[in-house]
Amino acid sequence: MVDRSETYSCSTATTNEVGDERLLEMTEEQLENLVKDLEEKNVVLEIETKMFEDFYEKQDLNSVMLNASNNTSSFGSTGEISRPIGRKRSKVRNTIDRTLRLTTNQKCDIAQKTVEKLKTEIKKTADEAEKVVDTYKATSEQYELEQSDLKKERMEFERDIVKGARNPDTKKTTAERVIRYFEDRFRAKDALIEKFRLKISTQRTQMKKLLLQLKQKEEMGEVLHAVDFNQLKIENQQYMEKIEERNHDLLHLKQEAGKTQQALNSIKRKLQELMTESKKLETEIKIQEDLQAKIDAEFEQVTEQKLQAEKTNENLKEHLSDYQVPAVMDFVTESAKLRELQKMKTTWQRKVEIIKMSYDSHQKKWLALKKSSQQIHR
Repeated sequence: MVDRSETYSCSTATTNEVGDERLLEMTEEQLENLVKDLEEKNVVLEIETKMFEDFYEKQDLNSVMLNASNNTSSFGSTGEISRPIGRKRSKVRNTIDRTLRLTTNQKCDIAQKTVEKLKTEIKKTADEAEKVVDTYKATSEQYELEQSDLKKERMEFERDIVKGARNPDTKKTTAERVIRYFEDRFRAKDALIEKFRLKISTQRTQMKKLLLQLKQKEEMGEVLHAVDFNQLKIENQQYMEKIEERNHDLLHLKQEAGKTQQALNSIKRKLQELMTESKKLETEIKIQEDLQAKIDAEFEQVTEQKLQAEKTNENLKEHLSDYQVPAVMDFVTESAKLRELQKMKTTWQRKVEIIKMSYDSHQKKWLALKKSSQQIHR
């Protein structure tokens, strides 16, 4: 009986000789097509080998050995290679071990498991990425809300403290209003913290209740049928879609609220600027009105003085036409009276200056007392 290993080596050598003869007979174009075909097959085989290596490395060694022994027994029972009898059994077994290959079903099974595992990993990665994106979105929304709150706090602080609490006389900020402002803010923060604490406590109670219901449903899961589970899955999917839709609506509303808040802040700033400009214009109008009233009063006074001057001029003209030179003694008497009147005028002017200086001193003292009294009352 001829050894099968020798027969296999002989047939392989014969096949190689025939293949070499066929290669010599091929044209250059046929050789190029053959090389391309072999390269494509080589790429496929490399991918397949890599997949099998990864699968083999991730499998348990005992299960692999058990599967190999099962495959060997099934391979022998198919009749493809009959079990040898007699002294040639060991050589034939070595030949079977060398030529043992995976069947098509086994390759498909490995590929299917690999694909399922890749899908699981992809889904896990997608879920983790979605969680990260949700976290970033929540952080971004929280940051935007905090920025909006800070802007609102700053505007209120400028309105109530920087501008509203300033004393118009001393140009200083009143300490009592600042303290009252911060006390009100602290009370509002404490109320908000208490509200959040109650909300968290309520949510924890609801979570415990839901976990208890879930545990009860899991314990009752043995009596449920597959149809019930499918129905629950469908309902769960529907609820998830509704929740996702509500989340999108909520995000859209938050964006609209943010835009509205920005527009409102812009309008408030413009209103503040217009109010400041209006106050400035009112002040200028008041100054112009006072100036106009002063000019009108001066004009009336000048007109009246003009009329009086005209009357005086007419009287002087009449007196000048009727004027007669007085006697010498009358002139001497009138001159003496004039000198006496000038002396009296000088004396009275000095008295008036002394009285005015005394009045100014008393007025300064009175203003100082008034200012100190106002500071004490404040």
